[in-house]
Amino acid sequence: MTDFEREIVKSFNQFFKQGGVEGIAYRLKQHRFTSQMLDVLVDSPHKNFYLGIECKSVSTKKGAAALYFTQHFGTGQILRIDEFIKKSGRRGILAVELRRGSGKTREAHIINWTELRKRYAKGLVGFTVNEIVQFPEIRRKGGRYIIVPEAWRD
Repeated sequence: MTDFEREIVKSFNQFFKQGGVEGIAYRLKQHRFTSQMLDVLVDSPHKNFYLGIECKSVSTKKGAAALYFTQHFGTGQILRIDEFIKKSGRRGILAVELRRGSGKTREAHIINWTELRKRYAKGLVGFTVNEIVQFPEIRRKGGRYIIVPEAWRD
């Protein structure tokens, strides 16, 4: 599990606990020779928090100008995730963390899976960093991501 995935799980569970909202975020154990459907699953009776989240971390310090479908996703991964989202009834989210280098603040943004699906179907290569920052941000406070309900509404 990457730090970003771990932070998302902790942030959701802290939000649920502090806000008195029913829900739980978790990550399924990944086995060596089986593919994992999504990085983080969020279960809640509240439809805005019944989620499947795929987390990607992009280092912009190393010159990455975009999140590319072919580079940042494994072969067939987008189609497998898409199928899982459809069958499970979850709302799919792509959470993208932009790492700017040591000493600089990280930021993360959420992209609805339907937007990713549209781009992928059109044959587009991914999302540029400039496009990513236009999507809702997962705010940080004290070095932790903060879950704000409005950002996760459908």
